Amino acid sequence: MASTFIPLLNLPTHTAIKATLIPHLSVLKSRHRSSLPLLSSKPAKSVAVRMSYNPTPATDRLISAVAYTLPFFNSLQYGRFLFTQYPVLGLAFEPILPILGLYRSIPHSSFIAFFALYLGVVRNPNFNRYVRFNSMQAVTLDVLLAVPLLIQRILSPGSGGLGFQIMVWGHNGLFLFSVLCFVYSLASCLLGRTPHLPLVADAAGRQI
Repeated sequence: MASTFIPLLNLPTHTAIKATLIPHLSVLKSRHRSSLPLLSSKPAKSVAVRMSYNPTPATDRLISAVAYTLPFFNSLQYGRFLFTQYPVLGLAFEPILPILGLYRSIPHSSFIAFFALYLGVVRNPNFNRYVRFNSMQAVTLDVLLAVPLLIQRILSPGSGGLGFQIMVWGHNGLFLFSVLCFVYSLASCLLGRTPHLPLVADAAGRQI
């Protein structure tokens, strides 16, 4: 320490103070600069975000919507008790009577439509997954709606009693269920969306 300050005794006061502080200030500045984060001189790159919207083609929506007419037409027989009890209900189905009459005028039309839809659309790789899934869902729903008729023929509930009343309730419930499924599926397909029917969508998805 003596060797540091002895040469400064002969200098003026402000010169001695400056000479004493300059080395310490240099050290502080160098430490301060080293503690600052390094800033990249390269400008930040702008990231371009592109969003693609691929709407469902009109032909795919139309084919998918038409596929749901198969279970709907075959399930109208479940509404016979409701049509008898509420005749005004039949007015809502009058617009489709010509198409329904043409469909039923073809012998074995339900079997032809079933295999045409299954083999011609579901198993056809030329159609995309949207059309194939909706067609498979319609086929699966048609099969499920046919099961109660088989049970009815085996059990033969008769024309009265508790068994007949249970059959009427079952028919009414199945008819309402099929109508709701048809309206929901038809609206979804026309909008390009994928309908997921309860008890049907999972089974149909596994077959695609």
